[in-house]
Amino acid sequence: MMEKILMPLFGDDVAPRFDLATEVIITSGDDSNSDRDQQIIVLPQPSAEQLCHLILTEGIETVICGGIEEEYFRYLVWKKVKVLDSVIGTWKAALNQYFRQGLQPGEILSTLTKKQK
Repeated sequence: MMEKILMPLFGDDVAPRFDLATEVIITSGDDSNSDRDQQIIVLPQPSAEQLCHLILTEGIETVICGGIEEEYFRYLVWKKVKVLDSVIGTWKAALNQYFRQGLQPGEILSTLTKKQK
């Protein structure tokens, strides 16, 4: 199952706030680690509107994020994007959980990286 997934980043972690993220990772692929393409994009400034635009222009099917304002959540869902919000942990743990057992909104995956504590 090929799928495009976007996660706002804060270091190695899923960004705690969608609207404050200045970099994202886009992953294309399936549940086999060897077939995933990953691209990190640095945004010029934090902007939920620009992030939503990027999601739609890149054809993203799933967004995994921390906190997201209801306005943007509803907009993305309306545009047929699956949004898994309130996820806490590293982006790698979130991606692995998504492909292995299924990721749920509000899931706490692991402790934050040391620099975040």
